[in-house]
Amino acid sequence: MIPIRILLADDHAVLRAGLKLLLDGRSDMSVIGEAADGAELLSLARTHRPDIILLDLTMPRLGGLEALPLLRQHLPQTRILILTMHDDESYLRQALKAGAAGYVLKKAADVELIAAIQSVMRGDLYVHPTMAKILFEGMIPEMAGQQAEVDLWDSLSNREQEVLRLVALGHTSREIANQLSVSAKTIETHRARGMEKLGLRNRAALVRFALAQGLMD
Repeated sequence: MIPIRILLADDHAVLRAGLKLLLDGRSDMSVIGEAADGAELLSLARTHRPDIILLDLTMPRLGGLEALPLLRQHLPQTRILILTMHDDESYLRQALKAGAAGYVLKKAADVELIAAIQSVMRGDLYVHPTMAKILFEGMIPEMAGQQAEVDLWDSLSNREQEVLRLVALGHTSREIANQLSVSAKTIETHRARGMEKLGLRNRAALVRFALAQGLMD
C-alpha cells in the first residue's frame, strides 16, 4: 500500500510534532513536510505536491483562508483538510467556499482526524459533526436588512475597510501594521472605529458580516 502523503501547516511546533507522531505511526500515512506559516506552506506544497494538506486557518505571513485559493489553483489534485480551533460557522463556510475538502476541530485531532483524512482521500467532504449541525441549522434566508449592512460598510473610510477585511481574514494587528507600514496602535484605532460604526462586538461577528457581504472573496 502506498502511504497517503501529508503536509502539515501550523505555526505551533508542539502540535505539529504530535500530529507527525500520530500519522507516521500508521502504515498508510506519511508526513512529508511541515510548514510554520502560509508562505512556507506554498513553497513546500509546490515542491512536494502532497496528497493531503492539514491546514490551520490562523498562521503568520499568510493565513489559511488566503492560502486556500492559491493552493487550489496550483495544486488542484491536492485535498486540503482544515484543522483549526475555530468552531465558528463563518470560518467553516468560508473554508468550504474556498475549496477545502474537510473541516476538523483541533480538540478532536485523534481518531476523528484519521477518519477525516481517509474520507477526503476517497473524494468525500468531511465536516466535524458539531460543525455540520451548526452549518445545517444556519441555512436560513438572507437577512432583510442586508442592504442596510451594505450601506454601513460604505460609510467606513477606505483604511477602516482595509483593516477590518484583514482582521476578518485572520491577521493580527501587528501583522496588519507591518503590511500597511503603520503602528499597531493605529491599526487598533481603525479597527475599533470600524467595528463601532458597524455595530459589531467581536471578530466572529465581523467574519459573519464580511462573509455575508462577500468581502472575503
